Amino acid sequence: MQQQTVSSNQQQPVMMKPPSEITTKDYAYLKDQLSWLLLAMKKCAHYANECSDPQIGQAINQVGQAHLRHYNLLLAHFQTNSTMNIATAPQPAQNH
Repeated sequence: MQQQTVSSNQQQPVMMKPPSEITTKDYAYLKDQLSWLLLAMKKCAHYANECSDPQIGQAINQVGQAHLRHYNLLLAHFQTNSTMNIATAPQPAQNH
């Protein structure tokens, strides 16, 4: 059996503008992505507090803050550009 390889010249086109409507499947994926980002941020906060080395704890905390920034960017974009209800999206804890 012969395997086919995809050339690096055959990339998918880049979407310059998001679609005006999203599918139910896309909506579910976006909600999952928000949950994953929130979970990653919470885990980073937990392990940063458990870490005995302050430098490593600070590095883990910075990664958690990056996840929180990505969460907020995605949520803001989703709320601004979507007509779908986002009320069921997971929310970050207020104390972080």
